[in-house]
Amino acid sequence: MKDGNTSNKDPGTEPQPKPETTPMAQNVSMPSQGAGWAGASPTQVMRTVAIALLTAAVVLGALFLIWQLRTFVSWFVAALFLAAVLNPLVNWFQRRHRLIKRPLAIGLTYVGLLVALLLIVGIFLPVIVDQINALIKFIGGVQNAPGGPQDYIKGLFHHNGLDSLYQKLSAQAGNIQGQVQDLAKSVLSSTPEVISGIGGFVAALATVLTLTFFLILGSERYLNVGVGLFSETHRPFVRRLLSQSGQAVTGFVTGNLSISAICGVSTFIVLLVLGMPYAAALALLVAVLDLVPLVGATLGGALLVIVGLFVEPWKAVVLLIFILVYQQVESSVLQPLVYSRAVHLNGLVILIAVLVGGMLLGIPGALLAVPVAEIIRIVVTDLLAYRRTTKVTNEPAVASLSPPSSSPPSASE
Repeated sequence: MKDGNTSNKDPGTEPQPKPETTPMAQNVSMPSQGAGWAGASPTQVMRTVAIALLTAAVVLGALFLIWQLRTFVSWFVAALFLAAVLNPLVNWFQRRHRLIKRPLAIGLTYVGLLVALLLIVGIFLPVIVDQINALIKFIGGVQNAPGGPQDYIKGLFHHNGLDSLYQKLSAQAGNIQGQVQDLAKSVLSSTPEVISGIGGFVAALATVLTLTFFLILGSERYLNVGVGLFSETHRPFVRRLLSQSGQAVTGFVTGNLSISAICGVSTFIVLLVLGMPYAAALALLVAVLDLVPLVGATLGGALLVIVGLFVEPWKAVVLLIFILVYQQVESSVLQPLVYSRAVHLNGLVILIAVLVGGMLLGIPGALLAVPVAEIIRIVVTDLLAYRRTTKVTNEPAVASLSPPSSSPPSASE
């Protein structure tokens, strides 16, 4: 007699075999993703801690080594910037004259710069030194002369009821003058130290020029070695990044020198028209100060106004108007025209970079701060753009490799 339950079964159906289950090892523990340190084995924890401590020790050791070798590091950085500036000129020599080898092209570039520097120094240095000495004597003689600019300024303060402020400023100016005189006496009395400093400067200059020579000589080889450290897919991006950084440094240095030369020449012309004494010395000082971005032109303008007050007050007013107009022209016309392909930083970033560079390395740091900030901007912006491009190009490939989604059967099926 058959059971009723079995009699109602469909004869076409058979019992389905149960899926085989693979027995898991009893001693293997699978930590969850959120387990963290609690789910890790003591060996993994010790390995992670050891790697972290070793990484920290390596980083601290590298920073300590860089600090100990900071003089050589500064020389090497200066050589890198100088190589980036002179490399286009060396390449131009080789393009114009096919028979000139690269070492000879570098030597000709050095000789050309040396001849130009000697001509400038030989022609202008005696005049400038005489004018600077005469300017110092003039300021010292006119400072306390009766009826001079000091009495004029004192009368202005007295007329506006600012006698106490004038006395404070006069006391501070006297303190500054005393400090400057003490500094000059100490410099003159320390002749061996001055000679040693000159010898150190000559040695540093020779080292920088030697490093620059070898950097320019093997620029392509060093570039290929640096690019070869990256994978094949990233090498074009790294090469383009290094090329843009070199162009930024070259453009900034040449542009900054050009703007300073324009500032010096225009200042010299205005001083000659006004009949100001010591025009060459003042124009040179203004041009040198203008090398410092943002704040250099303001310092040079303040110097001109102060000297104008010692000569004639109305000339100081004319010089103040010239400085204000020139700064507007420089910031609105010259800098965008010269730096359009070299520097793409706003004024706040440039000011912060100059201040930080000046605090770290003084005047050289302030001069090198802007190209360093531009290189950082190029690296960050290009790296982010490259990662976005890579992500966009990889998304279609991932979508094509994924299996098609199975749609539920329709009611008609």
